[in-house]
Amino acid sequence: MVQNPEITPELVLGAYTLGLFPMAPSASARELYWFNPEKRGVLPLAEFHMPRSLRKFLHKHPFTYSADMAFEQVIQACAEVNEGRKDTWINPEIIALYCELARRGHAHSIETWQDGKLVGGLYGVSLGGAFFGESMFSRATNASKAALTVLVQALRRAGFTLLDTQFLNRTLAQFGAVEISRENYMQQLEEALAADIRFPEAGSIMLYI
Repeated sequence: MVQNPEITPELVLGAYTLGLFPMAPSASARELYWFNPEKRGVLPLAEFHMPRSLRKFLHKHPFTYSADMAFEQVIQACAEVNEGRKDTWINPEIIALYCELARRGHAHSIETWQDGKLVGGLYGVSLGGAFFGESMFSRATNASKAALTVLVQALRRAGFTLLDTQFLNRTLAQFGAVEISRENYMQQLEEALAADIRFPEAGSIMLYI
């Protein structure tokens, strides 16, 4: 973990290619830190598993989805505190950095909508054949999980090979995410970065059940 308060969008992109990503210690903190965990969370795209209960729920088609149509709204929602989350690592500098990366076509979001309202989503960074997931949020049952499913399907269709989740948690493990060594991660990252792949174009996106 290395502190570096002078972080630019260019520096963030370069850091991702080295296996690093920035986080703030809290939403109110002004400093950012670089992280490079010994154990890295990844979601193998070929081994993605949708829990049966989620599949049954999504068969009812409760949501619609889009890509890159509300990036700033998504990251702001991911930064919100609530009863289940008293603080967050997304501070104003993170928001400004990633919104600029989105304007430059490097950061992307998946949005989940219900009755015209944004109820869930996620955002991350795309480089070559790698997608670096940053955060997701939900304001309706299964809305963030649906966004993750849409993301995985879109990445697979586009030919991506690496979905970096940074850390592993119980929710991600339900979908097949695992921890791998830093050495293994760097090997996968190098191969993914060599690919000439683009994130899907902005607009409505389908979920396939």
